[in-house]
Amino acid sequence: MAEVFPLERIPAPTREIASRLLAAGHEAWFVGGAVRDVMMERLLPRRVAGAGAADFDIATSALPEQVRALFERTVPIGIEHGTVAVLDRHGTAHEVTTFRRDVATDGRRAVVAFGVSLDEDLARRDFTINAIAVHPASGEVRDPFGGREDIGARLLRAVGDPPTRFLEDRLRVLRGLRFAAAFDFSIHPPTWAALRDAASDVANLSRERVRDEWLKMLASSTPSVGVGLWRRAGVLGEVWPELAGLDEAVGERLDAVASRDPVLLTAAAFRYAGAGPEAAEAAARRLRFSNKDAARAREVVAGLMTPLPAPGSSREVRRWLVEHRAVARDVIAASEPRERRADLLAAVDVVLASGDPLTVHELAVTGDDLAAAGLVPGRAMGNVLRRLLEEVLDEPSRNTKDQLLARAKELS
Repeated sequence: MAEVFPLERIPAPTREIASRLLAAGHEAWFVGGAVRDVMMERLLPRRVAGAGAADFDIATSALPEQVRALFERTVPIGIEHGTVAVLDRHGTAHEVTTFRRDVATDGRRAVVAFGVSLDEDLARRDFTINAIAVHPASGEVRDPFGGREDIGARLLRAVGDPPTRFLEDRLRVLRGLRFAAAFDFSIHPPTWAALRDAASDVANLSRERVRDEWLKMLASSTPSVGVGLWRRAGVLGEVWPELAGLDEAVGERLDAVASRDPVLLTAAAFRYAGAGPEAAEAAARRLRFSNKDAARAREVVAGLMTPLPAPGSSREVRRWLVEHRAVARDVIAASEPRERRADLLAAVDVVLASGDPLTVHELAVTGDDLAAAGLVPGRAMGNVLRRLLEEVLDEPSRNTKDQLLARAKELS
């Protein structure tokens, strides 16, 4: 008996869009990462993590202009490639893409032609596990390239000729590594050979696309697996020469970081590979990280280069927080030994909850208060405020206006 897909797993608004396409006389099939992920739940003995795709997209024989004429609210998000976003009654976008085939590609952008069959459309996809389609009315599964068998074998295999697939889109090199890492799949030898041959072409991709794949890969439960695949495929040095010293043993330290935040993991990887704060920030900016994330990478690396305070010493914790408050939890999450993390986090929380001042702006006196007490504004006053903070960091009980004003007069 032919396998029937559990259509109840597909959101009702997506089913409604597909039903309208069918009623208008067009073909419509569910495709995308969500189809793959449901298949994995059914075919594998244990559930595997998804790789970032959660939507049931729709592939159709309808041309883009026919899709737009059929629905009230649409957005042409990639109409030159046949993709129209159909907005449901809640304003949620659902991608509907016309069956297509590539007629030209430079490895980054493709020129496509419409008027082809579903099987021809599936033949242009990257890996067999992503080339499975489901009929919205019957639940029939269309799997012309054996994607279900590959899921059962935990195997990542390119559709058709592997070198051709990677030549069509160089990003497939990084997507393949991400899928293999996230699903704990082995890579079919011919696919692996073609992937490695195409690895140097990653340098021709936009930095934003490479960055996004890197961050998605790190978000897996075992980021060291993905980093190891990047290294063995020859991609890591192309993208991050700063991580050339990140061998397999060191890379496994990433799995011990108490967070799956990919920006934090990137910063930790820099530190584990021996990069300093400035090098980490420069590398993050080179790959088009936001200014905020690049600065965060620098601060985390700086924090990991600083000895951690003793959890039992509030004074040490306060002084450490003066420099690292913004990234304190990040630094602790990536620090060693791991056994100290919980105690140090608790100590940090106590200090922050106490409201003890960590900057001159948090002291119980201001520059205006000192001026009113007779101190002359300027560099000397700034030095006095810094001295007051030093003393308050040692003994927070001194942080009262009367005590600080009296002490300021002694120091002036």
